[in-house]
Amino acid sequence: MIKNVLIILLTILVFSCNTDDDTKIVSIQSILISKDNLYGNGGEGINKQNIVITDDGVWNDLITQMNTINNVSDNFSETEIDFSEYTVIAVFDEIKGNGGHSLELNITSNPENIMVNITDLAPNGNATTVITQPYHIVKIKKTVLPIVFE
Repeated sequence: MIKNVLIILLTILVFSCNTDDDTKIVSIQSILISKDNLYGNGGEGINKQNIVITDDGVWNDLITQMNTINNVSDNFSETEIDFSEYTVIAVFDEIKGNGGHSLELNITSNPENIMVNITDLAPNGNATTVITQPYHIVKIKKTVLPIVFE
């Protein structure tokens, strides 16, 4: 009788343990480099896009392109990135006909991917009538996982 009870208890214990880590989603810490708008009326020539940057050349080219009309990199928290330690994620929205737009990024991971969820926040009420292009740039710890934008 005791043997049967022990077998039942062990069976319940084994089946109650969840070892399926494939569905585990964790938040990824990101460090904000800049979150703002370009005000060059599209003169910077940056299309709506999501960029994963892993080297200085691409990073410096992006900064140069963003600075074409206005020197926006003056407001970056940093411009020197150690790409042996970090990866930069840059998200650019489409050009908007009014102000007040912004982007939010929620970065998570599972065992297979880094997922970047992008939310476009529209202005509430009246907005300025200036042409803007929202962008959001962060850095995350270097990873071997592919980065997927949602």
